[in-house]
Amino acid sequence: MGKTLIFGHKNPDTDSIGSAIAYADLKTKLGKDVEAVRLGAVNGETQYALDYFGVAAPRLVEQVAGETSDVILVDHNERQQSVSDIDQVRVLEVIDHHRIANFETSHPLYYRAEPVGCTATILNKLYKEHGVAISKPIAGLMLSAIISDSLLFKSPTCTEEDVAAARELAAIAGVDSAVYGLDMLKAGADLSDKTIAQLISLDSKEFSMGGKKVEIAQVNAVDPNDVLSRQAELEQALSAIIAEKGLDLFVFVVTDILNNDSIALALGGSAHAVEKAYDVKLADNKAVLKGVVSRKSQIVPVLTDTFNSL
Repeated sequence: MGKTLIFGHKNPDTDSIGSAIAYADLKTKLGKDVEAVRLGAVNGETQYALDYFGVAAPRLVEQVAGETSDVILVDHNERQQSVSDIDQVRVLEVIDHHRIANFETSHPLYYRAEPVGCTATILNKLYKEHGVAISKPIAGLMLSAIISDSLLFKSPTCTEEDVAAARELAAIAGVDSAVYGLDMLKAGADLSDKTIAQLISLDSKEFSMGGKKVEIAQVNAVDPNDVLSRQAELEQALSAIIAEKGLDLFVFVVTDILNNDSIALALGGSAHAVEKAYDVKLADNKAVLKGVVSRKSQIVPVLTDTFNSL
């Protein structure tokens, strides 16, 4: 029933959008009937990349079972991060670079997970393996995804494979990674017109950690105070989400893209886990996390280990 839909996680970032588009492009060139879709709004950084390379955003979907029986997941695998009716469709493939958790299928599938900094780095390999050339716009989106996930190659998640792939993709796209990348990151870090609800949902993911329900949202900023000056409003909104979802912890992380540090705003009954995980004290519900920029490698595993030890 219907074409196979390809999508990244809820509250999509540049890798989720870019990789869905890129993998749909590859599968289409291989003769498959697929379509890239998205599970949330396009953020400013991603829109900058789409506009720069002249690519339309995928259409928004809230459910998929009504139009297809088969899906492909990129840039995620955890069910709570996926489409709401994921249990009603068959997952044919997963292309991802995150931990594997809360994931099982009733049928065999193609699962490609590699410890690299970005899904687009894996897709770059897949194009080569299938002998398919990457077009300039697709190369630009894949490069944008790598720059985004690696914070312009500064994140500890960034590997030599990511850097090599970015170099190849930049040549195809015809851009200077350093110049284009900084402009793109700054576009994403302009939060002046965002509502509190938008700030929280820009890039937020739910996790299960040691039996606790945890949500971690992250925003990039040139000046974290531009966001934290609205702390009272943020706390009110976060508290409402905690109550609505029954969360044990909500961590709202503001990452300084110039200094490569983050400030964490932690609320919920298990907020003390942040103090234990990073050997810090929360003051006014906040703490500076020196050198922490990656949710995937510096927040999720650290908090998971902490919850497992409590």
